Amino acid sequence: MGVRRLKVAERVMLMGVSTLAIMNKTEHTFAVIMAGGIGSRFWPMSRNSKPKQFLDILGTGQSLIQMTYTRLSKVVPPSNILVVTNELYRAQVESHLPLIPTSNILCEPHMRNTAPCIAYANAVISDRVPSETDPSKIGIIVAPSDHLILDSIEFERILSIALTNACSTSSLTTLGIKPTRPDTGYGYIKFSGKTEIAQVERFTEKPDLETAKTFLTQGDYCWNSGIFVWSLKSISESFSKHLGALSVAFNGAKLCGEPGEVDAIYENCESISLDYGILEKSSEVHVISCEFGWSDLGTWTSLAHNLGTDSNGNSSSGTNLFSSESSGNVVVSDDNKLIAIRGLKDFIVVDTPDALLVCPKSDEQWVKDLVGELKEGNK
Repeated sequence: MGVRRLKVAERVMLMGVSTLAIMNKTEHTFAVIMAGGIGSRFWPMSRNSKPKQFLDILGTGQSLIQMTYTRLSKVVPPSNILVVTNELYRAQVESHLPLIPTSNILCEPHMRNTAPCIAYANAVISDRVPSETDPSKIGIIVAPSDHLILDSIEFERILSIALTNACSTSSLTTLGIKPTRPDTGYGYIKFSGKTEIAQVERFTEKPDLETAKTFLTQGDYCWNSGIFVWSLKSISESFSKHLGALSVAFNGAKLCGEPGEVDAIYENCESISLDYGILEKSSEVHVISCEFGWSDLGTWTSLAHNLGTDSNGNSSSGTNLFSSESSGNVVVSDDNKLIAIRGLKDFIVVDTPDALLVCPKSDEQWVKDLVGELKEGNK
């Protein structure tokens, strides 16, 4: 029998609470949770009707968005945590986060990538901050809703550093993850210097395997986590400089007034990521290289890295797995049914009531292509 790797649910139970982070909570700190994605690479468990962020895919007793909210509530007053989601998911956000004020749930009528999402949240925060408050002292954390972070104490320590930097400089800060393998599924950030807060030189989106290996060897690259920290002043000025039309549209809107005003903005605004629209164009971007047990849980294989394994390296969740002459597989169900496999090596098996996925781990990127084909065929 091999050594059992500690399951995520057990590691979450062992995580402590940082008193430093709690002491630093102030009304001048906000958090924005981005929760509008559909998690297509987690099909068939993640669907348009119930995407990945609302699943307890790790068996912890909490959905991913609940885990994200819990982490951020240790460093940000709950009244200052905003969730930007699609209008389709309003009821699910309310159900999963019952303590969040309904006015903090910002619903997008259309999917327009991360820049409009963040511009929307910035405008709402600007409306709520008293006019006499210096916007350079308003710290904002932006985080995806569906990531995993195991070391919450280290995460809080890094956020404290990033918030201090954000409110004392004009820098936009991203949290980078020290890479452990040449992964082609992540974006990479090249940085200069050896200080904890380093200058960003370049962003590279999902390189090929040989390029990823080179990045790992060079040692001055980290993964792009998609978690950002900045001041309200810095991000507002960046939108004005690099995405002026978007900035004008949101800042001039009555976001709490006419219901159709947000619809009109989204109907006409560009679909663009924050990375491409602002970060890659700005000269004031810094990165903090971090190690706090992060995973974006972007694929079934990345999920397997965070599940327990049996003596043959099979990972499973939500199922009573029986394996024979099988190794390195990822087997997931959502109703604890018995699943038996024999003669399988390095496969993904995901069982849901109305769909079954069986795919080699080496071809897991095909799952996203499959979802596109199914949409085109109205399946």
